[in-house]
Amino acid sequence: MASATIRYWAAAKEAAGTAEETVDGATLAEALDAVRSRHGANGRLLDVLRRSSFLVDEVPAGRRPHGEIMLADGSSVEVLPPFAGG
Repeated sequence: MASATIRYWAAAKEAAGTAEETVDGATLAEALDAVRSRHGANGRLLDVLRRSSFLVDEVPAGRRPHGEIMLADGSSVEVLPPFAGG
C-alpha cells in the first residue's frame, strides 16, 4: 500500500482546514476513500471532492476511472476544485 500526500487548493483547502495530509492507498480511488473516511462528517469537503479534478504526480486524472490510477509510495495528489471565470 502506498502512502500519498493529498494537497488541497482553493475551496478544498478551506473545506479541509489544512493544505495537505497523508493517506494510504494503492489507487487514487483508495486514497480518496481514505480522505472521505477521515472527513466523513465534513459535508462541505465531501461536496468539494465530488466537483474537483485531480492531478496525480502532476498528470491529470481526467476521466480515467480512479480505481485504475495507481499510486506509488510518495505520490502526490492535487485536489483542484472548479475555478470561476475563464
